[in-house]
Amino acid sequence: MSGIGSRLRQERERLGLSQKVFGEIGGVEANAQGKYENGGRAPKADYLSRVAARGVDILYVLTGTPTPTQLDNLSHLEEKVLGNYRAMFKEDQDAIRRLTSTLAELSSIVNDKLKPLP
Repeated sequence: MSGIGSRLRQERERLGLSQKVFGEIGGVEANAQGKYENGGRAPKADYLSRVAARGVDILYVLTGTPTPTQLDNLSHLEEKVLGNYRAMFKEDQDAIRRLTSTLAELSSIVNDKLKPLP
C-alpha cells in the first residue's frame, strides 16, 4: 500500500494541489487524503475515478507504470503546445504546470456551478 500512497502523493504534487483540494476533488476530507498518501487507508474506486477525471494517472498510482502517451492522437495544436513546453527551461515548465492546474481547477469549479440541479 505504501507504493500506492507515495505515487498518489506524487500525482497530487505533479498537479500542484494541496491535500485539502485534492481530497475535495476525490470527495474525501484532507485527513482521509493524508491517510491514503501515508498508506494508512486504501482509496476506493469512486475516489480514484474522480481524481482520474482531473488528470491523475491511475495506472501509475496502482501499478507504478505510467500510462503511455498516445502521440498519434494529438491534434496539430496539441503537438505544437507540447513541443513548446519541452523546449522551455525547467523553471518555466514548472510555472506552466502550476498555471494549467489552477486554470483546470477553476474551470471545474465553474462547470460544477453551471450544472443544472436535479
